[in-house]
Amino acid sequence: MSRAKLSQDENLSFKINYQLLPKETNQLDLYFSIPTDMGINANTLNEVDFFNANIKSHSAYYSEQLHLPLVQSRFISQTKREKTGYRLNLNLFCYQLRIALDADVKATLQLKEPDEFFPAAALLVEQTERLLKNLRRYTPPDNKLKSYFQNADNYLSWHTEQTFLKLLSRGPKSSEFSDERAALIDFCQQESQYRTEQTYNSQVTLDDPNRITNKMKLLERLIEYGVVFNKQTTDLTLNLKRLVKGLVTGVIMAFVMFIVLNARSNFQEITVALIALLGVIYGLRETFKEDLTQWAWRRIQRKRPKWRNKFKNSVNDDIVCTQTIWLEHIRKKDVPPDVNKLLKQRRQQNKQAAHLMHFSSKNQVHVSEFLPGYDEVQQRITFNMASFVRYLKKGAGKLYALEGQKISKKSVERRYQINLVLRFSTDHSTQIERYKLTMNRSEIVAIELMDEAAAE
Repeated sequence: MSRAKLSQDENLSFKINYQLLPKETNQLDLYFSIPTDMGINANTLNEVDFFNANIKSHSAYYSEQLHLPLVQSRFISQTKREKTGYRLNLNLFCYQLRIALDADVKATLQLKEPDEFFPAAALLVEQTERLLKNLRRYTPPDNKLKSYFQNADNYLSWHTEQTFLKLLSRGPKSSEFSDERAALIDFCQQESQYRTEQTYNSQVTLDDPNRITNKMKLLERLIEYGVVFNKQTTDLTLNLKRLVKGLVTGVIMAFVMFIVLNARSNFQEITVALIALLGVIYGLRETFKEDLTQWAWRRIQRKRPKWRNKFKNSVNDDIVCTQTIWLEHIRKKDVPPDVNKLLKQRRQQNKQAAHLMHFSSKNQVHVSEFLPGYDEVQQRITFNMASFVRYLKKGAGKLYALEGQKISKKSVERRYQINLVLRFSTDHSTQIERYKLTMNRSEIVAIELMDEAAAE
């Protein structure tokens, strides 16, 4: 069963990952129950500003079972002389190699015993070395294509070295496997020497950790061409907002003109009273025009989608999948029964007055098949909670305790808890879970999955 996975991203952000199959449609709903003492509501947190600044979507090809032996069966075809064809195949190979290496290194780090860890690490070195040789065997003779190869080769060599150094740093230590450890270090030194021989990076760049890291970040984005989709966001409310504004303005102007004409008929000539009356009428129009427009707009756009993301293949610009997004402050009676049931299962002391906000994303894949080696598309939505922090109180204080005859004190901070219900629906199943986000002014302290989580 396809599932959505929620996890912490950075200090003040969390992310949700889920997969899509060809021609599949699913929907992700998030219901935020925000305590009123946080001061966050429709008046203080604008949905459009929050979406534009704090909600990011990412989509790319994905293979959960992508490991180094699988990548070993793929190769870069030297016979493809077309510029886009070679670059796409090169990026596909490099992207798969990077993902597979990261996945296998992560699995190897789970081995805590040295007699299991070092043989697995040695096997990874052997497989990676063979894959890099396969890549370098097909160096294109065409100068137009050589720059693509050099960028990819430079990045993969650097990323491989960094990955194995991290593996050695975090793995178990044992003097019995000094030869295996030396072999891993030797492989890293070989890759470093290889990049020096190819003059991929200047000495000035190598001497500055920030410059070399940022350069490799750029090269990483270059090899994602054709694999990670380009995103195009469309505001679905733009024309509707213009229509509402025009209608409200027209209605107000008709009402004002009706009053003005009646006033003129009652005054035979222009007097101070007539001028004062017209000033009051136009003043009232300007005063209430914006309020009436906002009231009408909120009534009309309620429960309507606000944005649509189109994810396009960066090679041929074809639309692979679309994402239609809703985001709005809602009332308690708008909460679905299954979501309300989970929220009611909180402990009595946690049932405090709260404001509700709803995020929804309907996802649809438009193609019937993906690139070779990929069976799914992964979408990731990242929520940054920095907009919430500005309304929080610092609330630092002291906690006193008696230890024998001495009084001790400890600094404490004020924390807030947001209840978040996640509902992920596909054609065949529904996943619904409740999370508790504990945060302060500087970070999300914890994200806990509550026991009431259920799937139908």
